[in-house]
Amino acid sequence: MKRMVDVREKLPLLQTIPLSLQHLMALFGATVLVPLLFGIDPSICLFMNGIGTIIYSIVTRGGIPAFLGSSFAFIAPTVIIINKYGFPHAQWGFILFGVFFMIVSFIIKKAGTKWLDIIFPPPVMGAVVAVIGLELAPVACGMAGLMPGKYNPAFIETAMVTLVTGILASVTFRGFGKIIPVLIAVIVGYVYAAFHGQVDFTMVQAAPLFKIPAFTAPVFDLNAILLIVPAWFVVLAEHIGHLVVTGKVVEKDLMKDPGLHLSLLGDGISNFLSGFTGSPPNTTYGENIGVMAITKVYSVWVIQVAAVLSIIISLCGKLTALIRTIPTPVIGGICILLFGVIAVAGIRMLIEEKVDYSKNYNMILSSVVFITGVSGASTILGAIELKGMALAAVVGMSLSLLLYILQKLGLMNEKLETRNGEELS
Repeated sequence: MKRMVDVREKLPLLQTIPLSLQHLMALFGATVLVPLLFGIDPSICLFMNGIGTIIYSIVTRGGIPAFLGSSFAFIAPTVIIINKYGFPHAQWGFILFGVFFMIVSFIIKKAGTKWLDIIFPPPVMGAVVAVIGLELAPVACGMAGLMPGKYNPAFIETAMVTLVTGILASVTFRGFGKIIPVLIAVIVGYVYAAFHGQVDFTMVQAAPLFKIPAFTAPVFDLNAILLIVPAWFVVLAEHIGHLVVTGKVVEKDLMKDPGLHLSLLGDGISNFLSGFTGSPPNTTYGENIGVMAITKVYSVWVIQVAAVLSIIISLCGKLTALIRTIPTPVIGGICILLFGVIAVAGIRMLIEEKVDYSKNYNMILSSVVFITGVSGASTILGAIELKGMALAAVVGMSLSLLLYILQKLGLMNEKLETRNGEELS
């Protein structure tokens, strides 16, 4: 087995299937949580996320290994809409979100990505990427039973078995076993949890063999749409951050080839269709970026097969129910590793971009982004609570733009630099 599997490289199907399954295992807990919070059928998410991922792969010409899963940014406004009007009233907000991404993709195609050097310079982007992993740390530790108020010795044992298995598999296994440590860890953790009474198979026994996902038609409601609009910009910042860190992981400039515009277009089309079917909006997933960083398998082919498996599982009632029995501490244990890898990828970006922290503006940009991102600070924009990575990205972009304006006015005491020490004009 080679050390790295490239983006456009294909592996034999018998190797691809377990690699694809570990991608599904990594994202399953988070992507299914969203429809459960909305009170809708989780299988519709698995179905449309699979369809959306395939569309994304086609639009990006097989050049970006990304799996689309349910976005958390829409939870707050959607819950408000559900309580006031019902879930179908939120769907037009999802549909227009897809249109928004498509419009932005066309603008970027014409204007290029040079503007990113102004609003997302390396000290901001590297810090934002690190925050993506760091802000998820309490989520992983909470699922593992390690957080105050959630402390659970039994959960901790299961989580640690899962985590240690993933670590040992990553650093000691050779051959094919070296590139499926996440899958191995989840299986070992699942078996351990089952032997300790943490797995409930009741839903599997009650589930039908075959089940069509429950589709719902959208209801146009301007008030509901306005509640959702702020989330569009949050996910835009998230999408850019994920694409940059994915590029760093696979060692390719995905912002240029195949391009940010195609990435946004593929995601936009996927969300446009999802909104019409009754599936919550999706986004690229940090969990899957973590899987690739650990395994060094970057193949889009693996992602495509994972998408097909997601569709198949969504149609098999018992399979969907079986995966839903994966205990929370198992997911938490492996996510401690996955989220940590994302944080390290951001730090790696700062090192590789040679960010000079002897420059005051670099130090200030990264410092403010880190503190706003991991402190728990939040602000309200409409129905959206802006915090974590989203808040860090907005603050970082605003500060970067302010410094750029100050430089244009000749008020900066240091010249702003972009990548590789080039002066920002």
